[in-house]
Amino acid sequence: MVEVACITPLFVPGDRPERFAKAAAAGTDAVIIDLEDAVAPDNKAAARNAICQPGALPQGVDIFVRINDCQTPWFHDDITAVAKLQVTGILLPKSNSAADIREVLQHSPGSQVIALIETACGLAAAREIAQAAGMARLAFGSIDFCADLGIGHTRQALLAARSEIVLASRLAGLFAPIDGVTTAIDNTELIEDDARYARELGFRGKLCIHPRQLMPARRGFSPSADEISWAQRILAAGPHGAISVDGKMVDAPVRAQAQRILAFAAVAV
Repeated sequence: MVEVACITPLFVPGDRPERFAKAAAAGTDAVIIDLEDAVAPDNKAAARNAICQPGALPQGVDIFVRINDCQTPWFHDDITAVAKLQVTGILLPKSNSAADIREVLQHSPGSQVIALIETACGLAAAREIAQAAGMARLAFGSIDFCADLGIGHTRQALLAARSEIVLASRLAGLFAPIDGVTTAIDNTELIEDDARYARELGFRGKLCIHPRQLMPARRGFSPSADEISWAQRILAAGPHGAISVDGKMVDAPVRAQAQRILAFAAVAV
């Protein structure tokens, strides 16, 4: 399974239905209507009711709903409501085991599930979760993960976790995973750099919390001019055998990487 485009889903609070259409029109490739962290406990029922109203869900864009996790008192009401809606899939927070995925699918058969890895238990079970039937993709809930382990939200502290999530996705034949949010909304350089770093590790997407994050995140996932130029030189040198380009050996795996870069560049921002 080889995908050439990144995904930058945009969160919108489930208790702010007036924002649903605005989120869809912001240029994102998917909207995540959030019933979990963005909604206070006292507003959970109202948010659930809001997404079930006729015409509430935007058209023309993929819609995922982040429900409350399996251990919360809101899970069963959330999954029962969402199962009746025409949405693309379900974002399951604090996915800690394949049993959590099966619990979702028991109530909502056929759903595409994106499992958020947000805890030590979730990371330990990431390969099992990725292999679960009905899984669409893994995503990294890096902020919750740091809170669970009591570690800093830094690249060094999260390198092992990110690498394991990428590896688990590849072993299961899933699309490459989605990286967590950058909390800075207006620091476009940081957002772009975070996305570029995630791409380097093997992620092909980034969760966004504000429309202003979409473009810099996509730029970070887009191949640079130097990468594109390199890929073009590699493929222009010939399709077979081991040769030298720019003083470095080129063989089949290098050509495959060049092809991937140019395919990605063709659909990137």
